[in-house]
Amino acid sequence: MWKKRVLAIVVLGILAAGGTAVRAQSAGKLTTQDYIDIQQLYARYNVAIDTGDAEGWASTFVPDGVFNNTSRGHDALVQFIHDWRDKRNGANRRHWNSNLVINGTADGAAASVYLILLDVGVRPTAMALTGSYEDALVKTPKGWRFKTRLVHADPAPKATQ
Repeated sequence: MWKKRVLAIVVLGILAAGGTAVRAQSAGKLTTQDYIDIQQLYARYNVAIDTGDAEGWASTFVPDGVFNNTSRGHDALVQFIHDWRDKRNGANRRHWNSNLVINGTADGAAASVYLILLDVGVRPTAMALTGSYEDALVKTPKGWRFKTRLVHADPAPKATQ
């Protein structure tokens, strides 16, 4: 009887070790569906900010998500959109992203994407900003969300004489 118990313990130990190895191997691997879902997250983010949907924009982040190290958590993210629209001419801005690069990490994914921010409140439409985003993403029960998002604005061109 003790041999069966020892054998059971050994088998359980091997299975547990194998499970850990499988988890370690799969950490950082993203599926095709993950890539599609992350691309949709980027689209929802842009549409929400451009239409002034503060709740929709905040929902692209985890509840304690951080935008640009200045807005942390749902309420601060919602307030950012209100300020963006009311104080920073956000109603006349459109976000365009390109060259999205996504890499799996142990915690989810790291991504970067180019940003073009257009001012559609003037004619002709003008570029208000160019730069890139640096993102940490996590997969939640509600899908992929931003954990942190940093904006890296391109420097202004040097004045020519």
